[in-house]
Amino acid sequence: MRIFPFKRKEIFSETEKNRIVQAIRVAERLTSGEIRLFVENHCNYVNPIDRAKEAFVSLDMGKTRLRNGVLVYVAIKDRQFAILGDQGIHEKVGDEFWVKEAALLINHFQEDRIVEGIEACIAEIGISLRTYFPHEAGDDVNELPDDIVFGR
Repeated sequence: MRIFPFKRKEIFSETEKNRIVQAIRVAERLTSGEIRLFVENHCNYVNPIDRAKEAFVSLDMGKTRLRNGVLVYVAIKDRQFAILGDQGIHEKVGDEFWVKEAALLINHFQEDRIVEGIEACIAEIGISLRTYFPHEAGDDVNELPDDIVFGR
């Protein structure tokens, strides 16, 4: 039995969840790279990159064969986010790419277009992953799940 009779409000509707998961699948379709989305209401760290690093490790994202995993971390109510790319992709795209993706998210988030911002960011990450880590026919497997990870 629950102490409080009310249900916790979902962060995204089912339609929004499906849109985001579909964006991840489309972005990963022609690449060996991996994209994960980790979402929670609040970030318990001063700097959201610290929480993103913690999530990155807990999701085994550093264990992809080519070190080409990317985590998009969003704390909805705190209005914070971080984008963390593993060594393989970071060496290819450099700091400027992550700054550009952060600006993209900020622009969407300022207009309260959270889902659209996440979709756009995932799409651009997918383009970079396809450029530097194209799909390897017959040898490529989906190393990480495409579902959204919900934190606290």
